[in-house]
Amino acid sequence: MKVRFIISSCFLISFFSVQSQEGFSMHVNLKTEPTDKIDFTENNIAVSFDKKIGPKNKITHTIEYSNLKVNYEITAADAIKNLNQFTNIQYRFKILSELLNTTKLNLTLTPTVNFQSHINKDDLSILGSLEINQQLNSKATINIGVARATFLGNAKILPTLSLKYKINNEAIVLIGFPNSAISYSNNIRNQFTLSNSFNGNYYQLDRSNMLNSDGAQVTLSQITSAFEYERNVDKNWFLNFKAGYDLDKKYSITDHDDNKLYDFNTGNGYVLGIGIKYKQ
Repeated sequence: MKVRFIISSCFLISFFSVQSQEGFSMHVNLKTEPTDKIDFTENNIAVSFDKKIGPKNKITHTIEYSNLKVNYEITAADAIKNLNQFTNIQYRFKILSELLNTTKLNLTLTPTVNFQSHINKDDLSILGSLEINQQLNSKATINIGVARATFLGNAKILPTLSLKYKINNEAIVLIGFPNSAISYSNNIRNQFTLSNSFNGNYYQLDRSNMLNSDGAQVTLSQITSAFEYERNVDKNWFLNFKAGYDLDKKYSITDHDDNKLYDFNTGNGYVLGIGIKYKQ
């Protein structure tokens, strides 16, 4: 009940804030990641509202839902095949504050629930980050901070670091952890991106479906290298296409102390994705 109350409160906060927002965006994505033994399919929808608070502060509310479906090879045990669907719901509160003309503070808090089929209090986790954004000159910006995040699978406190450099009006380079990218835009409608990112998540298991009495969650992580193309098809509408490859892909069952109990040995595989976005 407490978990449902927190989730409902997050939705209500964003709902009653809509009329006072200055910006709105929504995206829907579908992604498939087949491997030799297991196929992963994820659909995702997110809605964001943002508002400026005075001349130096900006607040963004984001509600996001994602569903991961897992399809195992025919010879897999029935107990494994029961681990076939997982859900993530999160509310992200972000505030960007200008401390100095060239220095900004970025604070993010993200209550999230990751579960198999039934929500309980153990599924709730608080993620977030605190970062300093420093503009070095007219073309270069450095970002440094710390985050409690799941891009290595389990929720861990990890450093974040990136250097963003504007080559010219068409091209931008981002080098860092967990994300790096090169983006090029030949006009206002087209954007091409080569990216490399560490990404992952975990999901709490239902007790009735545990393969092992000590099993508490499944974790999924990979390093994704991809090519993305985004097309502005209308004033507010965008289409996105993604193709890439997952390296160092890991999918396993762990206990409450993050000790690995079972490794699915999925192997690596390619990534295909398509999405649509509305932004005003």
